[in-house]
Amino acid sequence: MHAELWAGAGAALALAVVSGIGEHRRSHRRDLDRVGLIPWPLIQLLALLLAIVCVSVALNLR
Repeated sequence: MHAELWAGAGAALALAVVSGIGEHRRSHRRDLDRVGLIPWPLIQLLALLLAIVCVSVALNLR
């Protein structure tokens, strides 16, 4: 049970990093007419919240 929660937290953190990179690339694009459809800041926020919840639950299940 603990391993799945820690793996979920790691996956959520990886998703947050990827979405941070995506937002950085979107905000520094050369062609401003190429808009993106993916809300990277929202995905990053939700992934960080999910990671916090997974870590909190894993630590409280001892």
